[in-house]
Amino acid sequence: MDRLSPLDASFLHIEDDVNHMHIGSIGIFEGPPPAYEDLTRTIAGRLHLVPRYRQKVAAVPLSLGRPVWVDDPYFAVEYHVRHTALPAPGGDAELRRLVGRVMSQQLDRSKPLWEMWMVEGLDDGRWAMVSKVHHCLVDGVSGAELMAVVFDLSPDVPEPVDDDWRPAPEPSALELARDATIGLFTSPYEQVRAVSSMLRRPRRALDAAQEVAKGSVALSSIVKPTAPTSLNGPIGPHRTYVWSTARLADVKAIRLAHGGTVNDVVLALITRGFRDLLLSRGEPVEDRVIRTLVPVSVRPRDAAGTAKGDGTMENKVSAMFAELPVGLDDPVERLHAISAQLSDLKESKQALAGEAISSLGGFAPPMLLSLGMRVAARAARRMGNLDTVTTNVPGPQFPLYSCGRRLLRACPYVPLAAPLRVGVSIFSYDGELTFGVTGDYDTASDIGVLAEGIAAGVAELLPSNGHREDAPDRPATGTASRRATGKSKARRSAPKAKAPTARRAGTTRKAPASKSAPGGTARKASGSRARKAAKAAASNTAKAAGKAPGGDTT
Repeated sequence: MDRLSPLDASFLHIEDDVNHMHIGSIGIFEGPPPAYEDLTRTIAGRLHLVPRYRQKVAAVPLSLGRPVWVDDPYFAVEYHVRHTALPAPGGDAELRRLVGRVMSQQLDRSKPLWEMWMVEGLDDGRWAMVSKVHHCLVDGVSGAELMAVVFDLSPDVPEPVDDDWRPAPEPSALELARDATIGLFTSPYEQVRAVSSMLRRPRRALDAAQEVAKGSVALSSIVKPTAPTSLNGPIGPHRTYVWSTARLADVKAIRLAHGGTVNDVVLALITRGFRDLLLSRGEPVEDRVIRTLVPVSVRPRDAAGTAKGDGTMENKVSAMFAELPVGLDDPVERLHAISAQLSDLKESKQALAGEAISSLGGFAPPMLLSLGMRVAARAARRMGNLDTVTTNVPGPQFPLYSCGRRLLRACPYVPLAAPLRVGVSIFSYDGELTFGVTGDYDTASDIGVLAEGIAAGVAELLPSNGHREDAPDRPATGTASRRATGKSKARRSAPKAKAPTARRAGTTRKAPASKSAPGGTARKASGSRARKAAKAAASNTAKAAGKAPGGDTT
């Protein structure tokens, strides 16, 4: 029996009737749709590569230990692979509505925690696959890795593999309690062994402790609450969903023209979307920021610095907290502010500290871990420290296929947890970035405005559309990366061009025109912090041309 990691277990502990902790994706394929039986047989033939998909979660009596993974003795692939169709005309609006309804339903914890919906009836003869997986089973990067297992690299359909899988006997409550009790006694030994190992390498231990301490100080900055907005508050169990797209080539062109990284540009586009959303609701944005939780993969990284899978489905994520400067009207100033801020956050080691802090759950009695996660969620609700979540996961930059049909678009889905009413996830696939926006059905049914704002943000930053192009060595401005306060002393060198309609899908509402007065920006930083931010931004700009696209927001 494999025991859930502390982080995986935390996603179970947080979940309740309104906080659903499943992530998801929507794959849109060229037609014609395959037969349901062919798709089911294809998926069944790959399950030996992901054994967790035939296991369920077993709780330990009296919470003596974290839950464990056990084989489901009644596993049936037909229960998990489901079949449905859209009503006419089968457009994006109908697909979005279906996704919202599917994601509004909790997964059954007595079964393996995943579903896959085959959706027919899309226009132009297309079809879709809606995937729904509990967060305790898979994180974003390993979810992208799972695509390589489920999908094919060519339209040639391989023969399904028939395996002789038989479920292992399900453990009794007594066996679960016994193993957990043994673990309680062995865990202190493992702690002492780990400490002894670290002491044998004192310099490495000291360096690691200093890095975590530095990040912990940075994490403490989120204690100060942001100004209240309609993005926070109670949520219900139902969800609404939209998406917006951008060509990766356009995002790279923006990066080369204005500096920063692909991920800086992504957050700048999302900032434009949130600015439009708040303005459309009649809320002030001047001198305001939106604080977002940015999940960061702590998996191994490749030569380009992008997180990569390690062959496991375990969650290996930490978090940083970034502030989106919605108070800045100028799109280039927004981008520079974010670039400087993210450079500071990376240097502060926030993600390392967050990963170390979450790992402490491994040393806490599971009943206290469960209580602690719920208390932490309620504390965030009370203190108003967080406004949204933004997650960016790289996908394959080459075509994928299922049942011989090409995957045309991959849209990500991120769950919500109160008090967050809106979340954004980004997935890159085959030269396209897709921004999936999740909203609470009752309080955020207007998230189409946010999606339209993202598309408009691409158009306004593209040099080919008339926006000014900065010199490659132009540094970002001081504390604009941290707080959008004060007034800018700099004037724009040219009037802002009207943003034409950008390529997008899945949105219906038009983003409102900006209502704030031009020129609002942050005061310049002073002293060493300003010099550090400018130096980091200049470094980012110099390296922009060689930066690999995609990756998480670190």
